[in-house]
Amino acid sequence: MYASVRDELRSTLDEIRQAGLFKPERVIATPQSATVSVASGEVLNFCANNYLGLADHPQVVASAKEALDRWGYGMASVRFICGTQDVHKELEARLSAFLGQEDTILYSSCFDANGGVFETLLGPEDAVISDALNHASIIDGIRLCKAARHRYANRDLAELEQRLKETQDARRRLIVTDGVFSMDGYVAPLAEICDLADRYDAMVMVDDSHAVGFVGPGGRGTPELAGVMDRVDIITGTLGKALGGASGGYVAARAEIVALLRQRSRPYLFSNSLAPVIAAASLTVLDLLETAGDLRERLAANTALFRSRMTEEGFAILPGDHPIAPVMIGDASEAGRMAELLLERGVYVIGFSYPVVPMGQARIRVQLSAAHSTEDVERAVAAFVDARRELKG
Repeated sequence: MYASVRDELRSTLDEIRQAGLFKPERVIATPQSATVSVASGEVLNFCANNYLGLADHPQVVASAKEALDRWGYGMASVRFICGTQDVHKELEARLSAFLGQEDTILYSSCFDANGGVFETLLGPEDAVISDALNHASIIDGIRLCKAARHRYANRDLAELEQRLKETQDARRRLIVTDGVFSMDGYVAPLAEICDLADRYDAMVMVDDSHAVGFVGPGGRGTPELAGVMDRVDIITGTLGKALGGASGGYVAARAEIVALLRQRSRPYLFSNSLAPVIAAASLTVLDLLETAGDLRERLAANTALFRSRMTEEGFAILPGDHPIAPVMIGDASEAGRMAELLLERGVYVIGFSYPVVPMGQARIRVQLSAAHSTEDVERAVAAFVDARRELKG
């Protein structure tokens, strides 16, 4: 049987390659940092989610080593059987306080967190209203529930209001949006979304994976930035980006929501507990965030410098001030070739193309970090200029 399937799969893979959509995986031989080693040598890393540069921070690494001795390697169990240590409860309490929510529940990833919310909270008599550019994990999570599914165009408040009017007969309505849209770096208009939720008696859920730790005056994410920390009902996020870069996710929400998730959320009930070493190191990350104002300022400065310099050089960058800075290319093959040319020049970036982004909107998604120096940023800009010159012949 597999012989015929193998031929079909090979044909599909060939089609992906011919369309310029094949995604190779480069192997890194060093810790995640502003500079990493790959097969071609040492390169500047401008494509990690390591926004605050904490992935190899000495205090975080030291905490992880200590945690291995104290807590062991893994739990070998799910939470409700014998997979809960006090380090898990401490992290949940710390995240709740940091995010201004009543309770928090940990997951093995934010993908699992988003996969466990909708099916638990919403049934056939309910409605979920989702931004069209929400993360794949939100889309997949919504598919698991039986609620009526509605979409509105990215950040389009008029269309969102229309969807709220159309669903007024639903028992429960949940508006769900990314806090920051990962392919564009755009920030959701949360204050206006919360206003509409209040007007039409709906709940609000935000996936804040690309914001927690560095967006907002205290790094508490887009709800803090918009002044609506007390008006958002559910926040999902990851420990795998600004908060140390390892893995793990969470839902921080109203107490009753978290309590029900502990009883009914399938990814929580049937997945091993978050490794204690990650939970312990994440507590150190939260300690560091209390005095991370200088890191947030450096990240903002690096972002502003890169965006302004690339604009001066004539590159098309989507507007904004988020450290996700998409350099728009358009053609998928050209974006892939540009990434290869940049690697040759010592700058590690990735070309994003369909189906990760819409057809014809291929881009190089540059991500700035507090770990980058001014010289690193200028070197990256110079590499883009030189790569474009070669690409255009």
